[in-house]
Amino acid sequence: MDGAELELERRSKFLNSLIQKKKAIEQQEQNELLNIKVRAFDMPLPLQNKAFKCAREQLDSMPGKLDSKRLALALKKEFDSTYGPAWHCIVGTSFGSYVTHSLGGFLYFSIDKVYILLFKTAVEPLDH
Repeated sequence: MDGAELELERRSKFLNSLIQKKKAIEQQEQNELLNIKVRAFDMPLPLQNKAFKCAREQLDSMPGKLDSKRLALALKKEFDSTYGPAWHCIVGTSFGSYVTHSLGGFLYFSIDKVYILLFKTAVEPLDH
């Protein structure tokens, strides 16, 4: 590469890093508005946003007491139907876990005081 190509590549990387930082700041601001705190993740941003939206809608539809089973089932069904089978969801105000997940299929977050663990596992066909 000559000097001009190197400079163009350097500028491109710099601009890309600025765009990524801006997106991260916008995502954090949106999460704060919905009172979401991401605790740990290995999941693309669009899937995270889908989980946040679905969880927020379910919580908003529950007047009074939290129905953790209903929330977990709604998230699991949504992700199974949209992104394929073998999604699992744990919802509660206090729980421990240790899980194995498929690459790109793990999200642990909280909304208000509700903690949500959503993860995908591999599905192996049964040999007959």
